[in-house]
Amino acid sequence: MKLALGITGASGIVLAQKFIKYLPREIELYVAASNNAAIVSLCEEKKAIIYNDTDIAATISSGSFGIDVTAIIPCSMNSLAKIACGIADTLPTRIAAVALKEKKPLLLAPREMPFSTIALENMYKLSSIGVVVSPPVMAYYSDAKTLEEMEKFLIGKWYDTLGIQHQLYQRWGDDKQNKEMR
Repeated sequence: MKLALGITGASGIVLAQKFIKYLPREIELYVAASNNAAIVSLCEEKKAIIYNDTDIAATISSGSFGIDVTAIIPCSMNSLAKIACGIADTLPTRIAAVALKEKKPLLLAPREMPFSTIALENMYKLSSIGVVVSPPVMAYYSDAKTLEEMEKFLIGKWYDTLGIQHQLYQRWGDDKQNKEMR
């Protein structure tokens, strides 16, 4: 599987780093980040190809390159608004535009809260055309005891959406939870 990962905004970059860290080795990772320096070491570890966010002619910006799934984690409100309006002036917004035109899975993880009415309208618009809008929202039913467990749950949910196999969290109905419910 070829995965294009856009990283926009500094707040929430830790989740992008962990998203990369837990990726299975067989995933081909292509990264377009506005904060390249913060992720370079992890990307090298995963043998990812890193692009500058101003390189909108990069191979991953073409539908013919064959990216299977795209995620923007975190997704700034600026990037979200551009994607919703079809503006592709940075590599992360361009890879999102390509995912949309190619009708490939696209996941956006908006990072700011509270959401303004305009941001919610943009999320609604994108969701209505098939984009998965998945902000990093705590899920208490996950029974996470630590921040790391909660982060693994969030990343696992994103992987589920993108069709990436993992064992980052205990799934509902697994033996542990079934015993607790009795």
